[in-house]
Amino acid sequence: MTIRSFENHTPVIDQTAFVDSTAVVIGDVVIGKDSSIWPMTVIRGDIHQIRIGSRSSIQDGTVIHVTHSGPFNPGGFPTLIGDEVTVGHKVMLHGCTIRNRVLVGMSAIIMDGVTIESEVVVGGGSLVPPGKTLDSGYLYVGSPVKQIRRLTDKELEYFAYTAGKYVELKDRHKLAQS
Repeated sequence: MTIRSFENHTPVIDQTAFVDSTAVVIGDVVIGKDSSIWPMTVIRGDIHQIRIGSRSSIQDGTVIHVTHSGPFNPGGFPTLIGDEVTVGHKVMLHGCTIRNRVLVGMSAIIMDGVTIESEVVVGGGSLVPPGKTLDSGYLYVGSPVKQIRRLTDKELEYFAYTAGKYVELKDRHKLAQS
């Protein structure tokens, strides 16, 4: 894995987390307990902070970046990812906040200033435009994203299930590397 410091910020990765050897993690990044970062993922905290909570999975080919503070973006936008979040393959997360128990489908794009509340599914290929808030408990799809329907109880149970499966898988990968 490529872990790089940038301007006095060194990534902090919990010892229980897994970062694939082909992933790149740079700068002001914290990766929480039992989280997993899969192949070819780029997490670049060079101009603001990135925080990834516990039991979250960032899938292959995902890019996570931030927005600097400036006259058009006072304070900038960090990227904050909560607990038990599953981010699908080839997702783009840029200066957004994703709360707990969220599934972001493959190839979705989440832009600056977006807040995704807890217990949300964002469908694959969706575009969440800047500044939008996605309310808890719903499925959102489309480009731009639209609220489709409430999540079922079974779908709500899936968040913890899938987080647990990725914890198991990252443990198997860690064991294979030792």
